[in-house]
Amino acid sequence: MRNPLVETEAYSIAADVEEEHWWFCGRRAILRSVLNKLLPPSDVPRRILEVGCGNGGNLPLLAEYGQVTAVELDDKARMRAAERGVAQVEKGWLPDGLPFNAPTFDLILALDVVEHVDDDSGSIRALQKILNPGGMLVITVPAYQWLWSEHDELNHHKRRYSLAQCKKLLAGNGLNVRYATYFNSLLFPLAVSHIKLHKYFSNDPYGALRTPPSFINQLLLSAFALESRLIPGISMPCGISILLCATRMDAVK
Repeated sequence: MRNPLVETEAYSIAADVEEEHWWFCGRRAILRSVLNKLLPPSDVPRRILEVGCGNGGNLPLLAEYGQVTAVELDDKARMRAAERGVAQVEKGWLPDGLPFNAPTFDLILALDVVEHVDDDSGSIRALQKILNPGGMLVITVPAYQWLWSEHDELNHHKRRYSLAQCKKLLAGNGLNVRYATYFNSLLFPLAVSHIKLHKYFSNDPYGALRTPPSFINQLLLSAFALESRLIPGISMPCGISILLCATRMDAVK
């Protein structure tokens, strides 16, 4: 059973750090690179949806690419996201709680969301149904079930994925994968060691969410953000996370 108090605390900690924490900043750098290179050109303002936007840390970036709508289940996180003033933020959840029922959006993002839901296949199908023909879906999820840790349990993850599983999941729900890669790859050995050994050196369950000392934070950010120069030019062979970009199969000629 989900513990809403635990989830709310995690959102609260993230709200305090996501503007400077190396992981959030590095993921945004990679996301910017992907959108700059793979987002189809448009003569009219794009309609963009972020599903599970949390505190809204990605919304200012997404607003550079079009008109942004977001959905979030947690009330306090949704309020913080709305207070940014860059997107319409509504209550919603996957797979059957989205306030849309027809193709509406040119770009849909579900960033570290799908791993939280019991029905991941139904969730991808729900996103496919509201994606405009020619639009793009971007998802990220945590990689490798063998990396399962207390962090996954605390964050109510249902599973971690392989790249092959993700491709099959999207293809089975009417989506054509245009680009797929692991990421957070350059720090992969360090991250694996941290995940496997963290419980022996710290009893802070939210340790991964807290910003490390400035020098270490900047060092980790520099290494992580370096991948934005490689992605999406190449697909990384391994990493802590997975990123996929897909279009509707009925839009492929």
